[in-house]
Amino acid sequence: MRLVIAKCSVDYAGRLSAHLPLATRLLMVKADGSLLVHSDGGSYKPLNWMSPPCTLSFGEPDAEQASAGITEVWTVAASKTDDRLIVSIHEVLHDSSHELGVDPGLVKDGVEAHLQKLLAEQIELLGDGHTLVRREYMTAIGPVDILARDASGKSIAVELKRRGDIDGVEQLTRYLELMNRDPRLAPVTGVFAAQEIKPQARTLAEDRGIRCLVLDYEAMKGMDSGVPTLF
Repeated sequence: MRLVIAKCSVDYAGRLSAHLPLATRLLMVKADGSLLVHSDGGSYKPLNWMSPPCTLSFGEPDAEQASAGITEVWTVAASKTDDRLIVSIHEVLHDSSHELGVDPGLVKDGVEAHLQKLLAEQIELLGDGHTLVRREYMTAIGPVDILARDASGKSIAVELKRRGDIDGVEQLTRYLELMNRDPRLAPVTGVFAAQEIKPQARTLAEDRGIRCLVLDYEAMKGMDSGVPTLF
């Protein structure tokens, strides 16, 4: 992984257009080819990014760019679309590379991991006609618990928690924002599933168009006749 702290501006061009004016930011280049742009705020959500498959190239600025103080231009091009992320570097303050090795992945607690397994096996609890695509669908910012398709073939991203709070909704929101950039998946809608969901989390999820699913763990294990409730 390469970490660069630089004074830069960033432009995203393609199906969406976005501009980040000149500021000091952290540029994170991962081994899978993805590039994430972070600020000092906003927790761990990147300001912008390009997920793999993509290619990163480095170029010299043209005369106009050089006169504006740009010293280097990074261009990240998506492999399957015309989307591009262009980083205009004005000054590099830090540049380091680190070998992180193979990550073992997130280890969930027993109940949460079992909930994921049970819901994957009982995917019809999401609704009639739903089918499982896979568990632990990997994105550039982490794995989505379950990727499924509804009866019409549209993608569904499911985030599972034992207790659903606002942080879980924010996590699913980040996944959805990223996954909806992928033409192979878009449009992607979300389901926030938990044994219990806090009122504030439900309100936030519904405001963002995310369905909430309350799971009866005992019923899913076959120890009760309860049925999950959709809100």
